[in-house]
Amino acid sequence: MFVLAGLGNVGPQYALNRHNVGFMVVDTLAQSYRFPDFKVKFHSLVSEGMIGPHKVMLCKPATFMNRSGQALGPLMHFYKLPLDNLYVVHDDLDLSFGRIKIKQGGGSGGHKGLGSLDQAIGQDYWRLRVGIGHPGHADAVSAYVLGNFNGHEQKELIPLLTSIAEWSPELFGCNPAVWLNQVSQRLKP
Repeated sequence: MFVLAGLGNVGPQYALNRHNVGFMVVDTLAQSYRFPDFKVKFHSLVSEGMIGPHKVMLCKPATFMNRSGQALGPLMHFYKLPLDNLYVVHDDLDLSFGRIKIKQGGGSGGHKGLGSLDQAIGQDYWRLRVGIGHPGHADAVSAYVLGNFNGHEQKELIPLLTSIAEWSPELFGCNPAVWLNQVSQRLKP
């Protein structure tokens, strides 16, 4: 089984926040692949289903962003899954809006949700980084990530989320560079 966890904050007031793009990806996958309703388990909202030939648990930690490790640590331990089977989707200030990158391992880059995960389970999980852009000044970061995507950005997110969902069967266990290229090609005008 693979776990695809989107990072974000639980609650309708956070639904369109830039910080919640990980939840948006998970929700798009759940809808696209007709996953059952989410249930509370391991301090998370989880749903199990199939994405292509792969059994996948979709997960939205309900511990809030900065304590994501408190949810995913017990989940990974209970199922005795290797970190190779964990894919974490999160916002990234250092990527321009709409760009995506994937890599295994690495540091948190100041992302407190990743820092919590690193502390709880280690660093060798897959990180799917979704660019949200940067507000331009460090003092504006907190308000920016907790602010909603603007109307134009919300429209631009639809093809990105759709493309990630469409190519997700190829994500698990494949060459990530090939997967990233497929998604990127779909997004080109």
